[in-house]
Amino acid sequence: MEFVTISSGDLTARINPLGAELWSLTDRQGREYMTDADPAFWTGHAPLLFPIVGALNGDRYRIDGQEYELAKHGFARRSMFEIVEAGPAHVRFRLTDSDATRRIYPFAFVLDMAFRLSGTELHMQATVTNPGEEALPFSFGFHPAFAWPLPGGAAKSDHVIAFEHDEPQPIRRIEPETGLVLPEPVRTPVEGHLLHPEASQFEADALIWDHLASRSLTFGAAGGAQLAIAFPDTPMLGIWQKPGAGYLCIEPWQGIADPLGFTGDYREKPGVISLQAGEARSFRMDVAALSAD
Repeated sequence: MEFVTISSGDLTARINPLGAELWSLTDRQGREYMTDADPAFWTGHAPLLFPIVGALNGDRYRIDGQEYELAKHGFARRSMFEIVEAGPAHVRFRLTDSDATRRIYPFAFVLDMAFRLSGTELHMQATVTNPGEEALPFSFGFHPAFAWPLPGGAAKSDHVIAFEHDEPQPIRRIEPETGLVLPEPVRTPVEGHLLHPEASQFEADALIWDHLASRSLTFGAAGGAQLAIAFPDTPMLGIWQKPGAGYLCIEPWQGIADPLGFTGDYREKPGVISLQAGEARSFRMDVAALSAD
């Protein structure tokens, strides 16, 4: 299936129906705000994380005593979505359960992913619906990789993340061999409400906030382009790159990887939420491009 292109005139987005993944976001001048996807580092662009965020202990989880196998971040990012609605500046994709998904995730679900451009803003909304008769446990996360440096000529080292609120709380880190969350939190690199990202911070994988005060932030540098990012529906955040790459992933999450050694039921996994029959839950992420002239 061909990529879907939508445009507001001020911004143009290209989306891959495989994974309903945002591949490109450019402004009127043709400047790219997303990753260059250099294969020397990481070829992802903006995968959707469903029905898990992060890794499982041994890539396995348990539901009511039955064990299932599921790869890191789940299967949505490798699934073909259908287009259910489209226009010049918007598109909505859908993924539903199938025999293949039920073998690894035994639940009925509908995952809609909508993209809409309005002026210099990209609005993204994922909606999970439970069409089944039993409760639907799941996690969801965004994983967009933004250009670092952003266009506009500012140096990579001048880029700053400014959180909506001060973020003094400790953060979580990943155990490198397993990809699981270490039990002891560590001191945050945020100073007040500012994070100065640098490659060395990601040598031990992502920075993870499992109790985040903010629901918005800005990313960029004075004199260059900046992004204003809002994520009102997700209480957790990951920030990640492969050290030295030309991108920075800013990832609002509902859920995180298994704690190191976790062997409980999937419903007890941190961040998993449950939808009753007929219920739906949406997760929004808005990205506004504040371009330097």
